[in-house]
Amino acid sequence: VRPTSNGGRPLSGFSRPGTGSRPGTGLSVEQAMAAGRAGTAMSRPVTTSGRFVRLGTASLTSEPGGPFINLDKVNFSKYVQHPPMAKALCDYILYVEHKPKKAVELCAAATTQAGFKDWWWKARLGKAYYQLGLFRDAERQFLSAIKEQSMAVTHLELGKIYLRLDQPNKAVETYDKAAALYPTEVSLLLASGRVKDMMRDSDAAAELYKQVLFLEGTNVEAIASLAALQFYSDQPEIALRYYRRLLQMGIQNAELWNNLGLCCFYAGQYDMCLTCFERALQVATDDSIADIWYNVSHLAIGIGDLGLAYQALKVAVAADGTHAEAYNNLAVLELKKGNLEASRSGFNQSMSLSTHAFEPRFNSALLSFKLGDAQESYDLVQRSLGLYPEHAESLDLLQQLRAKFA
Repeated sequence: VRPTSNGGRPLSGFSRPGTGSRPGTGLSVEQAMAAGRAGTAMSRPVTTSGRFVRLGTASLTSEPGGPFINLDKVNFSKYVQHPPMAKALCDYILYVEHKPKKAVELCAAATTQAGFKDWWWKARLGKAYYQLGLFRDAERQFLSAIKEQSMAVTHLELGKIYLRLDQPNKAVETYDKAAALYPTEVSLLLASGRVKDMMRDSDAAAELYKQVLFLEGTNVEAIASLAALQFYSDQPEIALRYYRRLLQMGIQNAELWNNLGLCCFYAGQYDMCLTCFERALQVATDDSIADIWYNVSHLAIGIGDLGLAYQALKVAVAADGTHAEAYNNLAVLELKKGNLEASRSGFNQSMSLSTHAFEPRFNSALLSFKLGDAQESYDLVQRSLGLYPEHAESLDLLQQLRAKFA
């Protein structure tokens, strides 16, 4: 079973840094409309040329300890008279200062100045609305921008709007229409593949990723996503070929070595998997080390070394106290040792940390059944089947419970 995120979405084969934690995109309307933050470490220090201030640009000079540009003093109506400077200022506001409210003011003034005919300003206005959480307003701006001038990047932004509105089919339709206009634009195919992957349509996603590789043979996201699809389709040997290709391309990170180790393990190449996990641990960061130790525990269980598995899981939960899968497996090992209370506590901890994992609920239901608590077991197995209706062991346990109640 392919693992899922806390939101219930299947995990993708490629991590896109910043997509879930970009400043601004996750803000509420109230937060986004609030006063902007002061200068950050991204503020550029004053250079020697900064001493020579021309009239009309004094508002762009930085102050010691302040922001690079004091946006509160900028007269937007003056800057929209010079479109190149206004466009650079707009991107600075959106992508550096992350002040969409100010960007809306600038874009509105520039759109009016351009006679409502410039697609670029409409697209940036839609981006500002998106960061403010005003998705319907953003949709109207992007559609208007596409009507003025069809651009692939605008279709991509429009698709993101539909995803935030929980309309993945509409997003795929948008990407497909754009792909018909721009058949060689791999970003559109990748975006559509991500959504198909998210909707658990693995076959369609795989076809799209293959199209991407036909157009761009070194696309890292397509290779990694195909490798993940092959791995979870019980074809670790084929996944191993994809991951080795990434290694040949010069990519060296903990996630890649971890995946290589898993593929080697499930493909029966036990001599290589330990080496891969060692390399993964050498280059691991705090964010990934818990997952690596969790996978090492699977390797240890596979070779029958339960002591190593227990220690690896202990390290995993010490590195990440919110690792639900590690708590679940640790509870299973505690149960094997006869520590019933520790096992029950581990299952409860795993259930509280992961609302979309059926394993701890089934394991806890089975433990309650063996301890004679049929009612609690029935409640837990119902919750397990609510998350994974086709789970054979849960269905069998439910049948036994119904026979017991009859």
